[in-house]
Amino acid sequence: MTESTENNEEEIVVITFWQLLKSTLSAFIGVQSNANRERDFKHGKVFHFIGIGLLFGLLFICTIVTVVQIVMHVTGSN
Repeated sequence: MTESTENNEEEIVVITFWQLLKSTLSAFIGVQSNANRERDFKHGKVFHFIGIGLLFGLLFICTIVTVVQIVMHVTGSN
């Protein structure tokens, strides 16, 4: 392979499930690194991030509802 052919080929990077999970969690709390953000925008698929984001949002809401229900039960409120 010549040098010009190597430069023209795009490097194929696949974002693993764990990288996707870590990136989404980091973005969710606002501590995503610039290098990971650039990697995600360049090689990630938007639907994967939307799906994981919706899942985390739903999980967050369910956690808050559960904690409130437990606190109300313990304090005797109804």
